[in-house]
Amino acid sequence: MKTIKNILATIGLIAVSGLFIFAMQKAPSESEDINKSETVNDSNSANSYNVYALSVPEALDFAGEALPLNNPDILERMDRELLVNTYWQSNGLLMFKRAAKYFPIIEPILKKNGIPNDFKYLAVIESGLTNAVSPAGARGVWQIMKTTGRENGLEINSNVDERYHLEMSTEVACQYLLKAKAQLGSWTLAAAAYNAGNAGVSRRLAEQGVNDYYDLLLGEETGRYLFRIVALKEILNHPSKYGFNFKADDLYTSVPTYKVEVDTAVTDFSKFAKGFGINYKILKLHNPWLREAHLNNKSGKKYSLDIPKKGFYSVKP
Repeated sequence: MKTIKNILATIGLIAVSGLFIFAMQKAPSESEDINKSETVNDSNSANSYNVYALSVPEALDFAGEALPLNNPDILERMDRELLVNTYWQSNGLLMFKRAAKYFPIIEPILKKNGIPNDFKYLAVIESGLTNAVSPAGARGVWQIMKTTGRENGLEINSNVDERYHLEMSTEVACQYLLKAKAQLGSWTLAAAAYNAGNAGVSRRLAEQGVNDYYDLLLGEETGRYLFRIVALKEILNHPSKYGFNFKADDLYTSVPTYKVEVDTAVTDFSKFAKGFGINYKILKLHNPWLREAHLNNKSGKKYSLDIPKKGFYSVKP
């Protein structure tokens, strides 16, 4: 599946190289070799900020499959992703905030389908947990292409695009990953196939005569893919270790909703929304899969809309 993650990674690298600010706030140990003679005695300078090398944990895994960190190439690649994602501080904090809102929705669907919980971090690197649109046309939190979505039962047209429906798109991602695991033999390769496709990964394995992701020579994007997932897993599970500080009430939460069934055409969603004490914008926030201000629904299909409970939004009459 083609995604926007290569663009995000590039932005992250720019942020790391250009902004030596907001580094992890900890004093260097006595053993660290800091050249104090280079300190500039200027109260207006940024010399109170420091960037530190990170220690790659001795053991890391993805979906229970250990990374071969004794391999110097693997160690360097893991170090790179930890550095990039630790020092892209604004993006990192947003990941903590959004994860608190969306992981509780994603996790039970993964569990129901027998998908390891670690795959929720794949959604993080795919879209930043937003309804992103890639240059190739992939959409939603799971960055699903139109063909893949339709092959797995999603409705995609001018009125409705269920790739933007978090629960439905998570189900599709699960089915894709289950097929990839069955074909390729490991969760690590299944994750790589989510980026490069089952056929692409299978071809590379056959061409190079190997059967493991970490032995494959891959392009830049797929070659970084697993390491980025593992880096986000490590950082999101150990915020203080990587210099991220926040309180529980800094995180985003979901607004409680209830379901409303619709099995007819809707000519004006603005008027429809007002009937539930909300406006069109709020209706769209909770139902981003509705792509137009009306619903044709010539087939009489039953749709389930999320309507926020009263008291959470202040809407002018």
